[in-house]
Amino acid sequence: MSDQNYDMIVIGAGPGGYVAAIRGAQLGLNVACIEREHLGGICLNWGCITTKAMLRSAEVLHLAQRGKDFGVNIDAPTPDLEAIVKRSRAVAKQLSNGVGYLFRKNKVTSIMGQARLAGKGKVVVTTDDGEQVLHSASIIVATGARARQLPDLESDGKRVWAYKHALQPPHEPKKLLVIGSGAIGIEFASFYNGIGADVTVVEVMERLLPVEDAEIAAFAKKAFERRGMTILEGAKVARLDRHDDKVVVHIETPDGITAEEFDTVISAVGIVGNVEGLGLSGAGVKVDRSHIMTDPYCRTGVEGLYAIGDVVAGPWLAHKASHEGVMVAEMIAGREGHPVKPETIASCTYCNPQIASVGLTEAQAKAAGYEVRVGRFPFQANGKAIALGDSQGLIKTVFDAQTDALLGAHMVGAEVTELIQGYVIGQKLETTGQDLMETVFPHPTLSEMMHESVLDAYDRVIHY
Repeated sequence: MSDQNYDMIVIGAGPGGYVAAIRGAQLGLNVACIEREHLGGICLNWGCITTKAMLRSAEVLHLAQRGKDFGVNIDAPTPDLEAIVKRSRAVAKQLSNGVGYLFRKNKVTSIMGQARLAGKGKVVVTTDDGEQVLHSASIIVATGARARQLPDLESDGKRVWAYKHALQPPHEPKKLLVIGSGAIGIEFASFYNGIGADVTVVEVMERLLPVEDAEIAAFAKKAFERRGMTILEGAKVARLDRHDDKVVVHIETPDGITAEEFDTVISAVGIVGNVEGLGLSGAGVKVDRSHIMTDPYCRTGVEGLYAIGDVVAGPWLAHKASHEGVMVAEMIAGREGHPVKPETIASCTYCNPQIASVGLTEAQAKAAGYEVRVGRFPFQANGKAIALGDSQGLIKTVFDAQTDALLGAHMVGAEVTELIQGYVIGQKLETTGQDLMETVFPHPTLSEMMHESVLDAYDRVIHY
């Protein structure tokens, strides 16, 4: 096939890549997007969306089991894991097909194949029909990341799983060990606990959810334990002895090493960037611990070559990748860039209870030299939460005592992944505590707790 020229080439069609491609096309650029596996990338097919679909099934089961609390009689509801997985795959397929539709609508050229950089402005794509050579002065690498595999703890798809195995499980776990308490680990722990598995979580750091505010993490830990999970902090897996029907796990804690049998282990110990086979070193691109190094505008230092999403530095979140994709596409089209500020990116974990945060934790704010005002408000004092039958949770806000600037917000409880955006907007608009106190929040809503948390920071809380 003859060489083809484009205004912009995107390698990878995940939340960063496909959004960049669509935005570029909207701005009049002739765009090609190359994907080696699935349109929508890991997020739509094997991550964000599929896990949320499965977690929703666990939530429905939980509500059904509590039917009598709401005056509804439901006889012995039980999970059907096969049906749950089938639904999650259907959701993934619908959204992946939706990306294809958006490409067609916006006249983005979609190419399925493996891409590699082959010189300045040149990309070679290996497809089922052979090789294609594409040219562009502007190339975006958006190849994402995959699960990290630790030595001797590698997943095998049988009794030891990575996230893909957990999303299409070969069997239903009855006694499950989850290694790692980041978002991925806790979401899988929450799901399988929700459908009846005996779940243990091992976290090598001194506390669960180590990137979250310590007070929120402690609240979440108690909630998980009330649901029957076993949480081991400051512990690590020293060895796995694999058998056909079980795994003997040797867990090291400050008290020594103990061996325990599990029928399934999920390893959720982070990610590594997909940088292999792209020709990065030949192009002069710098890579640090599997992630491409860029400046705040996602420039790699090589003229015309950008990198976005999980293949660059964190936070490794789909919404950050999409924002970066839009920014780079607009810069390529001649518009001004709007760099992502990591401290303004919300983090959301869709376990039960949910966890969400943005900005500095209380400890981080103090370490940065701020004198802080901290406000808190519990779900148990909110009318809407009580009416929902979901009154276990906490909202915490952190302000600069000198300027009243909102430094951070941290939440645990029902639907906090939806609530957090209010504080994200507040940070973007450089809101102050006074601004938020003067804002009228609708009643009865969960959002009122956001208001009350701010009021509490200024010793003006009403309902608690």
